[in-house]
Amino acid sequence: MALIEVQGLTKSFRTAKKQPGLKGAFRGLFRRDYETVFAVKDVSFRVEEGEFVGFLGPNGAGKTTTLKMLSGLLFPTSGTASVLGYTPWERKDGYRRQFALLLGQKNQLWWDLPARESLELNGRIYGLSPKEFERTIDELSELLSVKDKLNTAVRELSLGERMKCELIAALLHQPKVLFLDEPTIGLDVISAKVVREFLRRHNRERKTTIVLTSHYMADIQELCERVVIIDKGTIFFDGRLAEIMDRFADYKVVTIRFDHADKCETSDPARFGEVIERGEDGLKLKVKRDRVIPVVKALLDELPVKDFSVEEVPIEDVIRQLFSRGETKAAG
Repeated sequence: MALIEVQGLTKSFRTAKKQPGLKGAFRGLFRRDYETVFAVKDVSFRVEEGEFVGFLGPNGAGKTTTLKMLSGLLFPTSGTASVLGYTPWERKDGYRRQFALLLGQKNQLWWDLPARESLELNGRIYGLSPKEFERTIDELSELLSVKDKLNTAVRELSLGERMKCELIAALLHQPKVLFLDEPTIGLDVISAKVVREFLRRHNRERKTTIVLTSHYMADIQELCERVVIIDKGTIFFDGRLAEIMDRFADYKVVTIRFDHADKCETSDPARFGEVIERGEDGLKLKVKRDRVIPVVKALLDELPVKDFSVEEVPIEDVIRQLFSRGETKAAG
């Protein structure tokens, strides 16, 4: 049995439709029209113990709503879910002691208190012994490089330092399942890298099952082999990250640099592939995957190539195209 098993999970909201203008506002006092909006619709997936899964989607896709249902914060309209053998929205004590939810835009630490005092409160809530608490705090704060910041008021910490302390609070009771919603949002490059390295190590050493949502593809590429993509509340891809490239990016980017640009004036690069960029000293082409080798060979034979490179399409570009494709289908 999977550690997390979701079947047909759906969450809908009944919202009032307001007509525009003063007339519409007046009419709404006496009669309102309602519509049903689906935040999540018929979502199903499984996560095995120790997996690190990326949960992707544009704003409003249903990512956070799904995590909130799996955390027991929201009741679903229909469907089932099992996490560690528990139904999340039953909110049993045994479940709440084995998972953690970290929302990148929400604080759980007290704003005006030193971070350590909030952590001590959490330690008592989870029934940690003083020895166990100190050992865990020392280990996590050392790994996240905030050991000297624990006695500083949370409001005086930088965003990166605050997020690291929030992460310590989430992991203080050593949960078996960790839900992360945009944990690196707004962080500088160095802080984000420290958080990613910490999460990778924690997942590898503790076998903690982690579900991560992020708009930063660097997070997903560095941490997750598997991704679940959701849009408009419905999952349309669940598989290995590399499989996205194989299925949805059927071309590679070939960049060449010329030795003598004047010799290339009469060449027709469009016959090799789609021209993305063309400058005095080189070209950038989109070439079908199955034609990369013959195209590169032809370029080397026919043009004064000084240097060349073959690269995969940036994963964020592929994801963006997938979302655009979904919007186009919906419009049609």
